[in-house]
Amino acid sequence: MTIAVEQAAAARRPRTRRAGIASLAAYLQAAPLALILGAFLLAPLIVIATVSFWDYDFARLYPDFILMNYQDTLGSWVTWKTYLNTLKFAAIVWAVTLFLGFWVAYFLAFHIRTTTMQMVLFLVCTVPFLTSNIIRMISWIPVLGRNGLVNSTLIDMGLIPAPIEWLLYSDFAVVLAMTHLYTLFMVTPIFNTLMRIDRSLIEAARDAGATSFQTLTNVILPLAKPGIAIGTIFVVTLVMADFITVQVMSGGQSASVALMMRNQMSLLQYPAAAANAVILLALVLVMVAGILRIVDIRKEL
Repeated sequence: MTIAVEQAAAARRPRTRRAGIASLAAYLQAAPLALILGAFLLAPLIVIATVSFWDYDFARLYPDFILMNYQDTLGSWVTWKTYLNTLKFAAIVWAVTLFLGFWVAYFLAFHIRTTTMQMVLFLVCTVPFLTSNIIRMISWIPVLGRNGLVNSTLIDMGLIPAPIEWLLYSDFAVVLAMTHLYTLFMVTPIFNTLMRIDRSLIEAARDAGATSFQTLTNVILPLAKPGIAIGTIFVVTLVMADFITVQVMSGGQSASVALMMRNQMSLLQYPAAAANAVILLALVLVMVAGILRIVDIRKEL
């Protein structure tokens, strides 16, 4: 009996040793990525969260642990209005980019027959991204301005008696510029998802007597949810972090959380800006977590 036990234990030792070596190899393979994420993602977040509890005056920062920055942020109605304004921009831009992005992706995926032409047209969509975001944003000013292309054309056609003032330096201009900047971030994941749909499912729906609208709502849209979710995450996070578009296109008449943080940093109020950054990050993470609970995007990654 003792000999059998010893033989069984001796047989287990090589397997245990091999399992330990395999586990060590797995940790070594993951170590470079863990170091990169720790240095460039986790460490900056820890620094920002730490600074958000510091004290400050007009000249310097004082390492401390106070809640004043969060109390000032969450206790100000102006700050709440700024957050609501940012969420408004995010919701409107998301809705517009989703509508435009889905139909552009749908056209490319189902109405363009050859893969070569699909890639060519997709690359055409990316041409504006070869220039700077600021240049593409500022290019709307001579189009939407009081004496810009749109107003001049409408006046010459006799459709309006005077220039339309709200085309530029307004929330409309902000939404239009953001839509121009971020629509491709919705097109790309949706197009990728639509290209993965098995065409036999669409043919089966048509053979079963489904109309084009029924096929769209019952087959294509449910299968496109992962791409829509990824595009939503891209667009919402980009809009929530955008400050230059709000500043330029609204003419200083509107505000966002990112713009408020930029102004605080220009005044050397780094702890207050860090507190806003932590709150904004928490808000975005809650929104992303909500999206991930609704749609499983792991098969798209």
